[in-house]
Amino acid sequence: MRALRRGTRSFRSGRVRTSVMRWTSCALSAVRAAWRESAAPRGQDVARWFPGHMAKGLKKMQSTLKQVDCIIEVRDARISSLGLRSAWVVGGEARWGPETLGLKPHLLVLNKMDLADLTEQQKITQLLEEGEGLRHVVFTNCVKDQNVQQIIPMVSELIRNSCRYHREENLDYCVMVVGIPNVGKSSLINSLRRQHLRKGKATRVGGEPGITRAVTSRIQVCERPPVFLLDTPGVLAPRIASVETGLKLALCGTLLDHLVGEETMADFLLHTLNTHQLLGYVQHYGLGSACCDIEQLLKHVAVKLGKTRKVKMLTGTGNLNVIQPDYPAAARHFLQTFRSGLLGPVMLDRDVLHGQAPTEAEL
Repeated sequence: MRALRRGTRSFRSGRVRTSVMRWTSCALSAVRAAWRESAAPRGQDVARWFPGHMAKGLKKMQSTLKQVDCIIEVRDARISSLGLRSAWVVGGEARWGPETLGLKPHLLVLNKMDLADLTEQQKITQLLEEGEGLRHVVFTNCVKDQNVQQIIPMVSELIRNSCRYHREENLDYCVMVVGIPNVGKSSLINSLRRQHLRKGKATRVGGEPGITRAVTSRIQVCERPPVFLLDTPGVLAPRIASVETGLKLALCGTLLDHLVGEETMADFLLHTLNTHQLLGYVQHYGLGSACCDIEQLLKHVAVKLGKTRKVKMLTGTGNLNVIQPDYPAAARHFLQTFRSGLLGPVMLDRDVLHGQAPTEAEL
C-alpha cells in the first residue's frame, strides 16, 4: 500500500497544475503506467460479480424486448459518456448493443444532475448526438423530481412516431428502463409514480450497486396515456475499457468499493478534484491549503473525525499498542462526502469533453 501511495502521489503531482515538481515526458509515462497497473480494479473480483445477476439480467432483457415500445437509458450525469451503447458480448455472442437498442425508440436520461457540473451542458448533448446518435436527452434529479415531468411526454411522442411492429393493437405503452448499476433507474420509476399517480415507492432503491437483481414485472407510472415500465438490473461490460474508466465508475458507486479499494479511490478523487481546481474539500475539512498527498489528507480527516485504531507493534521488550489514524475509515468518509455533493458539483468526464481521454498506448 505504501508503494501504491508513492506511485499515485508521483502520478498526481506530475499532472496537477499546482505541482511543485516537473517531470520529463518519459518519467511521467513510466509513473502513469505504474500507477494504472497498481490501481487497477482486480479483474477476477469484478468478473466474479458480473456472471450472476448481470448475465442473467442481460438474457432476460433481450428476451423481453419484443414486448417493449421504447427504451429509457439512465446514466449518471457526471459520467455521461459511460452507458450501454458499447457492444455487449456474453459467451462470445453479441447480446446487447447499438444494433439491438437501435430497433426501439431511445430516450437518454442523465440523472443526478444536482451532483454534476453542467457548465458545459450543451457540449455534453452535442457529443452524445455526434458520437452515439442520441438526440433525445433529458437531465434529471429523481430525488427531487426535477425535470422528471418531461419524460412521459417525450416517451409518448417517440412511440407515436415509431413503428410498434406487433404491438400496434396495444393501447398501453411498455417501456424498459436500462443502465449501468446505481445510476437511479429505480429512483426514476418511483419519481414518475409520484408525479403521475401520486403513489409511493414501487421498487427498492439504495446507494450501492446490485439492489435490483432481476427484470421486474410491469410497473404502471401513468394513466393517461397508460404507461408501464420494466425495471432492470444494472449491467456492466465484462471488461472495463481502462483503469481510469473503472475508477470513474467506482467513484460514482457503480462498482462495489471493496473491489477497487477505498484508499485507491480516495487518491484518484483527490487527483481529480485538484486537476479540475475544485478545492471545496479544503474548506470542508479545514485545511490550510490544497493537498497533493492522499496519506496526509486522510490522516487529517481521521484526526478531525476522531477515527483511530489500535495497532500492535512488536518491540524488543514486548508488544506495544499504538494508536494510529484509521485510513480506510477516513477514505470512506471522503468518498461519502463527495457522493453526497458536499464537495460541490463535479464533471468526471471533463477529459472526454475536451478530447483528452487516455489513448490505447497509455493504457
